[in-house]
Amino acid sequence: MFKTTTQLMSGAALLLAISQPIAAQASGRNCAPRDVVVQRLSEKYGESRQSIGIGQQGVVMETFASADTGTWTITVTTPTGMTCLVASGQSYEELAEAAPKLETDA
Repeated sequence: MFKTTTQLMSGAALLLAISQPIAAQASGRNCAPRDVVVQRLSEKYGESRQSIGIGQQGVVMETFASADTGTWTITVTTPTGMTCLVASGQSYEELAEAAPKLETDA
C-alpha cells in the first residue's frame, strides 16, 4: 500500500523525535558526512531530495526518492553535517493531497 506524502512526513516527524539518539551517535555505520550520503543515494538508487523539514536543535530531516526505481530514504542531518539514515523502502509515490476539511457544528 502506498503511503501518502502527509503520512510519510508525519512518520518522519515521529522518526525525527526518536532519532535524536541516532543522530547523536553519528559515528555509527548508518551515518556519514551529508555530501557522501547524498552522492551515494543519487548514484546507487537514483534518489534526489523530495522534501525537507527542520526539527529540534537544528536537526534537518530530508526525504530522498526516485520516481524511476520507486525507492525512498529518510535521513536526519545534525548541525555538524553528519547525516544518518533513519528509514528506507520501496513504492514511493509523489502526491499532492489537500488537507481534509474540518467538520463544524454550525
